[in-house]
Amino acid sequence: MTPPPSPPSRRGVLAGAASLAGAGVAMSAGVPSAVADSRGKSRREPRNAVVFRDVRPMGAAKPVDLAVVDGRITRDRAPRGAKVIDGGGRIALPALVDAHIHPDKTTWGGDWVSRKPADSIAELAQQDAELFRSQRRPVAERAYGLMAHAVTRGTRAMRAHADIAPAYGLDCVEGLGQARERLRHALDVQIVAFPQHGVIRTPGTAELLREAARSGIVDMVGGLDPISFDHALDEQLDLLFGLADRYGVGVDIHLHDRGETGLTVLRGIIDRTRALSLKGRVTVSHVFCLPGLSDAELAKTAADLSDLDIALTTVAPSASLVLPIEKLREHGVRVGLGSDGVRDSWSPFGNADMFHRTHLLGWVTDVRLDKELSACYEAGAHGGADVMRLPRADLSPGSPADFVLLRAECLPQAVVDMPARDMVVHAGRVVARDGRLV
Repeated sequence: MTPPPSPPSRRGVLAGAASLAGAGVAMSAGVPSAVADSRGKSRREPRNAVVFRDVRPMGAAKPVDLAVVDGRITRDRAPRGAKVIDGGGRIALPALVDAHIHPDKTTWGGDWVSRKPADSIAELAQQDAELFRSQRRPVAERAYGLMAHAVTRGTRAMRAHADIAPAYGLDCVEGLGQARERLRHALDVQIVAFPQHGVIRTPGTAELLREAARSGIVDMVGGLDPISFDHALDEQLDLLFGLADRYGVGVDIHLHDRGETGLTVLRGIIDRTRALSLKGRVTVSHVFCLPGLSDAELAKTAADLSDLDIALTTVAPSASLVLPIEKLREHGVRVGLGSDGVRDSWSPFGNADMFHRTHLLGWVTDVRLDKELSACYEAGAHGGADVMRLPRADLSPGSPADFVLLRAECLPQAVVDMPARDMVVHAGRVVARDGRLV
C-alpha cells in the first residue's frame, strides 16, 4: 500500500485524445441462431440475447439500441425473442477496472475505527495485524462487502492484494478467494499474495508465499521495497521470481522507493524478468521513482519495460507521485489505475469507486480539457484491463458487454460529476441497479 494522497498541485500530466470516443458501437440488429428441430429441419432459436434500448454510447447525441449476444456486443440484429431493457436515453460507458486494491484490510460496512499515529510502513503493518485481530467479521465477509460495493459503482474487474504473513497465515488469501467465488457472475478478480510485513525480514513469510503460489488460489505473488524495507534486494527478488518461474504465477511488486534506490530495484526486476523469460507476467505498483525522471531518462527506462512487457499501476496519490501515464503509454507500457486501500488501518479514506478514482486522477494532475478528462476515464476503463490481460470493454462489436448506464451529457462531465450508476452490466447481464446488486 501507499500513504494517503497529498493535496493537489497544478500539473497537467495527461495529454492527447482518449481513444474511447472513437470506439465503434453496434446497433440493435442480428440473426437468430439456427438449430435442428425434432424433425431434422432448421428452426430459429434465441441465444442469450439482450437489447439495451435507447442508450447513448460514449455520450453520442443520437440514442441507439445496443445489442448483446452471449455476453458480447454485436453488430448484427438481436435474435427474435431477445430480452429488451430500456436505457431511457442514458449514456453507456465502459465499465472500469481497479488494477490495485486491498479488500482484505478493509473495515467497510463495519463500525468506525479510530486510527493511531504511525510514521513508517512497519508501524502501519503492525496496525494492520492489530486491526485484523480486532475484527469480528472474517476477511471473506468484509472483502465481499467492499467488492460488491465496487461492482455497484461500475467496476468489472480488479486485482486484489491479500496480506500474507505469519500474523495471518493464508486467512486473507483464502478470504479473498471466497469473496471472488461469490461474485464470479459480476466481477473478474485476480489475487496477489502480498507480504506487507516483508518477505525476508519476517521469518515464515517466504514459506507462506510458496504455499500460496502452489495453492491455485492466487494469480500472482507480491513483494515490497526490497531495499528500504526488506534490506535484501537479491534475496527477495530471487525468491519471488523463482516462485513465479516454478509455479507459473505472475509477480506484482510494491515499489515506493524514489530516486536511485527505486531505480536500482526496478533494474533488478527488469534483469530477472529477462533472465527467466517472464515477459508479460510482471507488474510493478506505485513506482515512485519514475515521475521525477527527465524525458530522456524516462524514455530509456520505458523502452526496457516495454520490451519485456512489464506493466505498471498507479493510484494517483498526488501530482508528484502519479505515474506519467500518457508518456509511458506512448512507449508501449501498460499502465493501470487503482484505488489502493479502503477504510483500513492506513487511512480512513477510500471508497472502491473507480469513477471517483478517475476524478481524482484528473484532480491531482489539474487537467481541464475534454480530451484530458476522457483520458482519465480511459486509464480507469482500459488501463487496468490491459494490465490484467482482459479484453477492452470499449463498446465495439465483439467486445465484452461490460458497461455502465448513467445520466450525463457527455463523458468529460461524467468524470467531473460522477453521476449515480443507474445500471451496471457485466457480460450482458444486469448485475446492479441503483447502487444495489441484483
